[in-house]
Amino acid sequence: MQTVLVTGGAGYIGSHVVKALLDAGSKVVTFDNLSEGHREAVIGGDFIQGDLSDLALLQSLFAKYEFDAVMHFAAHCYVGESVEDPEKYYRNNIANFLNLMAMMRRRRVRYVIFSSTAAVYGNPTSVPIKESHPLQPINPYGFTKFVIENILKDYSRAYDFHYVALRYFNAAGADPSGRLGESHDPETHLIPCLLAVASGRLSQAEIFGVDYPTADGTCVRDYIHVNDLAGAHLAALDHLFQEKENLIVNLGNSRGYSVKEIVQAAEQGTRRKIKVTQSPRRAGDPPVLVCDNSLATQQLR
Repeated sequence: MQTVLVTGGAGYIGSHVVKALLDAGSKVVTFDNLSEGHREAVIGGDFIQGDLSDLALLQSLFAKYEFDAVMHFAAHCYVGESVEDPEKYYRNNIANFLNLMAMMRRRRVRYVIFSSTAAVYGNPTSVPIKESHPLQPINPYGFTKFVIENILKDYSRAYDFHYVALRYFNAAGADPSGRLGESHDPETHLIPCLLAVASGRLSQAEIFGVDYPTADGTCVRDYIHVNDLAGAHLAALDHLFQEKENLIVNLGNSRGYSVKEIVQAAEQGTRRKIKVTQSPRRAGDPPVLVCDNSLATQQLR
């Protein structure tokens, strides 16, 4: 039985991956400080509450379990916040990741799957975006992920690490069981905000920017269901255990939808009018992010 450490496993994507690992028969240990995650979202396995800055706790964690692999989700992930408070992102996303990798080196855990992002591309010069596209992040959040991808490359060469970095586009949806879903406080993601308005829990939702160089003036994004992301993580784990080469791949649908299109779809699905207000652009938001997912479909089967 594989024993997998999932850092940040009480968060939105991490909790769905924990469920997928458990369903596949893995032994799972979730490590999360619960600053943004939820204890009740971890539906099985062992749970340790802690922070990756706590070196003593990390040491005891790795002494207690013999991990076969690590899946790393424990990162701050809001573009706007990263522009306003970059130190928070550099400290947690980079420095704490180095703490984790140091402990992996010490305990000879060779396999890591990293939660990366389309934000590493910055403003794309061609769409759909291939993995070979230049990496030019335009916000601190994307830059931290870019740095970690390079750390993984260097550590792999120097210390015999093996990794898969998964560049997410926009995660959406929830597990059909109804046991897991998206729950942030405050909620900033478009789809749950729209549904909260439709259900009466919010009075209105915001659209940030209506003057982008797109067909309707709003940002275009590539949405992928969270359970498809979870399945990709299991495939990435198999990829590593088969001793295949390190891999960096996009995870998306290769189809873009504008913010206004998502609003219309939410109204059609709920059969309710959803009130939205227009706000200025957020710093660090590219106009269009749509991926070419052909490499993932070839490599992660």
